[in-house]
Amino acid sequence: MLRRMIDPFGRHISYLRISVTDRCDFRCVYCMAEHMTFLPKAEVLSLEEIERLAMAFVRNGVERLRITGGEPLVRRNVISLFEGLGSQIGRSNLKELTLTTNGSQLSRFARDLAAAGVKRINVSLDTRDPDRFKTITRWGDLGKVLDGIDAADAAGLKIKINTVALKDVNENEIEELMLWAHGRGFDFTLIETMPLGEIDGDRVEQYLPLSLVRARLAKNFHLEDTDYRTGGPARYVRVAETGGRLGFITPLTHNFCESCNRVRLTCTGQLYMCLGQDDNADLRAPLRASQDDAVLDKAIADAIARKPKGHDFIIDRQHRAPALARPMSLTGG
Repeated sequence: MLRRMIDPFGRHISYLRISVTDRCDFRCVYCMAEHMTFLPKAEVLSLEEIERLAMAFVRNGVERLRITGGEPLVRRNVISLFEGLGSQIGRSNLKELTLTTNGSQLSRFARDLAAAGVKRINVSLDTRDPDRFKTITRWGDLGKVLDGIDAADAAGLKIKINTVALKDVNENEIEELMLWAHGRGFDFTLIETMPLGEIDGDRVEQYLPLSLVRARLAKNFHLEDTDYRTGGPARYVRVAETGGRLGFITPLTHNFCESCNRVRLTCTGQLYMCLGQDDNADLRAPLRASQDDAVLDKAIADAIARKPKGHDFIIDRQHRAPALARPMSLTGG
């Protein structure tokens, strides 16, 4: 019998984001230090274990799964996970399987993703300037990413471009990026930098409030509020001049927790009920302790009962340390 997971504040938890690896082939300046120590492979769940956990959530009312990382497509044989989960769309409570990627591996895997049942993806792209791209990602190759976006488009995947707004870095390129994305038929979403994990720079210097960005864009474009939702935290407007959608993810200038329907699973089996809190539940132990799904279901239910009302993100000069030491690459984007 299909269940529904309702948290202590009456929110239906219908969306699970799964980080399949903390590893990434980029070192974006707002996400991680250049010289990272990643998890030992022995601590990471197998793809089969991740699939079993994901389907336990589906059985308990989750309708949307998003595969994240790190960079999920650098994990060996990860397409088998997409195939296993994708086969359940329409045969279970699962309605959608999506992906967030930096685009570096899309040329290799776009067709496989589409064949596995993925219909739409989010591609992180903070600039189309090659030198600036190298500065932001440190290790990234813009040409490979743009080729990957072309491959995904050709494979029929619906694409949303995600851009982290960075003060004095890409803020003067935001309008151009939006026009490029809308010209290609892609949705475009802006994200405020989040205080997760130690980085080499200063997030106070990086932080660009999206309230300011929106005000700037409104000088040149008509931004019409919409009710469009994809299941995530973005709030969308329609840009009258382009006909495209523009999203805003604002964990700092506007706390979006009141409608949160999400939880996050790490590649080690830790469930974070809130991106901005450290409380987590170990699902790896019950997963490996028993093949009895009832044991796993109880562990999930107990975790959802602890979901907090919201996060406590803040960036200012009195809070230079990150809100949480846990890097975004561990929890999943």
